[in-house]
Order: sequence, then structure tokens, then C-alpha cells
Amino acid sequence: MHAAQSRRPPGQKEAARDAADDGRSCAAPLSETGAEEITRLLHEARRGNRASADRLLEAVYTDLRGIARRSMAVERPDHTLQPTALVHEAYLRIFEGAPVDWQSRAHFFAVAASQMRRVLVDHGREFRAAKRGRGLKVALEDSRHAAPLPECDIEAVDELLDRLQRADAEAARVVELKFFSGLTDKEVAEAMQVSHSTVRRHWIFARAWLARQLTPKKSD
Repeated sequence: MHAAQSRRPPGQKEAARDAADDGRSCAAPLSETGAEEITRLLHEARRGNRASADRLLEAVYTDLRGIARRSMAVERPDHTLQPTALVHEAYLRIFEGAPVDWQSRAHFFAVAASQMRRVLVDHGREFRAAKRGRGLKVALEDSRHAAPLPECDIEAVDELLDRLQRADAEAARVVELKFFSGLTDKEVAEAMQVSHSTVRRHWIFARAWLARQLTPKKSD
């Protein structure tokens, strides 16, 4: 068993705080835990070092909960998945899957973002089944810029991202990191190892592409 699998993320106390956390800022940056330290812990945990796995969990858990809160902020208020549950499920998927050759702290959070996307999509499917076809609605927007895109099912967003990836993989990655994990432009740039301006360029293209796909065609 992988070292990190032997311990489930702490959640009892954090679950009690979720309601209070909802009122806090969703734009807080990731903690300043040293990138080199996180990378070292990731490598040691991958090799089976239990102490490093425990230390890693302590170092990233608050960050993951922050990402989860920002990720949940784009959903309608009637969703049933809580940030703590999202963190737990994403964390377990990360370490129960195939071993990852971790490159950096940013790489870890990028993988976490991908897993949170999968958790949210799976939750959306379960929600649709429970509500007999009424999908979980999300608002795909960047409040600092243009008007929000039309609200749509999270499954539809997932399908659109798969199509966008075929058109422009980097732009799709930016949307995934910003939308499904709530990372800032700076954090996205770090995760993708590109410049801030490159992230903005990809986001502008992706948003325009998504707007075209989501805007109903006018009939003649």
C-alpha cells in the first residue's frame, strides 16, 4: 500500500468549519509552504516514507480546502457536496491511482485540480440521476472581466473542455485550473510553467471559444 494511502485526510474538525469558511474570501493565495520542501515530501511519500506522507498531508491540506471552497463557489447554492468531502475524495483518488512522478509543488496542485474536476463531474452525474434529469448547474465566469457565460450543466462543461482540448490543449488546461480549482492566474502560470501573460492569452481565447459554443444559434 502506498504510504499516503494509509491515512485518510483529516476532516471531522474541518467539516464543522465549512459553513464558516463559505463567508471568507475565495481568492486567497496558496500558502507559502516552500516549493522545494513540498517536492521533497512528494518524492519521499512516493517511495513509501510514512512520516513524509503525514507531513505532506499537513502541509497541503489547508491549501486543498481553499481550492475546494473556490471550486464550489461556482456552483449553485443547492449543491450537496461540501468542500471537505471534495478534498477527501480528490486526495484519495490522487494516491490510490497509479504512482505519479511528481515534478514540483505546482505539479501536485495541478493534479489535484484535475481530480477535483473528475469528482465534480461524477457528483453532477449522481445529482442528475437523483433529480431525474435535472443536472447540476454551474456558472462559468471570470468576474474581473466580461459578463458571465450562460449557466450550464457541469457535465456539459466537461464535454466542452474535452472538445476544447482537441482545439487548444493549453487553453483547456487553463480553464480546468481556473474553473475547477479556482487557481489565480499566477498559480496557473506556476502550475503550467508559463508566463502570466500566456495564461491570460489562453484564458481570453478559451472564454471566447466557450461563449460561441454556449450561445444559442439564431434562426434565420
